[in-house]
Amino acid sequence: MHPITRAVGGLTLAGVAGVTYGVIIERNWFALRSLSVPVLPAGARPIRVLQVSDLHLVPRQERKIAWVRRLADLDPDFVVNSGDNFAHLEAAPAILRAFEPLLERPGAFVMGSNDYWAPGLKNPAAYLTRDYAKAPKDRLPLPVADLVSGFVAAGWSDLNNARTMVEWGPDRLPVELVGVDDPHIQRDRYAEVAGPSSSDAALTVGLTHAPYQRVLDAMTADGAELVIAGHTHGGQLAVPVFGALVTNCDLDRRRAKGLSRWWPGAGGPGQPTAGSGDEPDDAAYLHVSAGLGTSPFAPMRFACRPEATLLTLIPRPS
Repeated sequence: MHPITRAVGGLTLAGVAGVTYGVIIERNWFALRSLSVPVLPAGARPIRVLQVSDLHLVPRQERKIAWVRRLADLDPDFVVNSGDNFAHLEAAPAILRAFEPLLERPGAFVMGSNDYWAPGLKNPAAYLTRDYAKAPKDRLPLPVADLVSGFVAAGWSDLNNARTMVEWGPDRLPVELVGVDDPHIQRDRYAEVAGPSSSDAALTVGLTHAPYQRVLDAMTADGAELVIAGHTHGGQLAVPVFGALVTNCDLDRRRAKGLSRWWPGAGGPGQPTAGSGDEPDDAAYLHVSAGLGTSPFAPMRFACRPEATLLTLIPRPS
């Protein structure tokens, strides 16, 4: 066999193997990430916050439903749902069934674009252009009101362009929550809830589905010490060592998933690189979840396992 033919054949087999792995194995290989975040006042006992994001649920996905239900065994102090729950017009009952045990805990939520509009076939190359936020015109509206009413009836806080005070953890620490509706489809209205962190709050936490810089800048400028987001899928298809290729928003690739720091203007020119250690001492923490699902039209992950995250909040260093 000619060496070139052999090389092409080898690359073809490797490609087929990679796609098969990404479609069959990795996208169903759910992971629980555990991280510590030093944002509490001195002497406070740890608070466990469970983030579930980007479920993209199709009703037949019983394995994913069962995995999410088992997260209640972690006994979190608070649950955060950062949006994009749907991947099917009739998924609302299945989503509520997945979250049922977690709805017995205190929680809060915001919505993503895929909670409003049913998934549609989209050119994957669009994610590499400025057209990534444009939805096909024939997408169908989803029964988002059914999901919202189910979450609210369980006592969860609706943070779509809203601000509220809650109590977290064994010390019943006063925590201020501020959130926006999905910036990816321009539903964010942060100006309606903007303002300095409450003097009564021991901690201010921001929540958004898509981590667009305009929202991160505004929340951290107002004093949010932790911002929680989803949307990026961690890039969904990543390159080992290199990481995510895209974030599907204006966040840089280094922050596509996991814990990093953010401060007003952090994404601008001349700012320290994420993870460089040169961030301002008072920079907020940003956690971006890689999420648990994919679009049914792109059912694949590579080098980026689906995940939920248990954030353990601990006291700030003295």
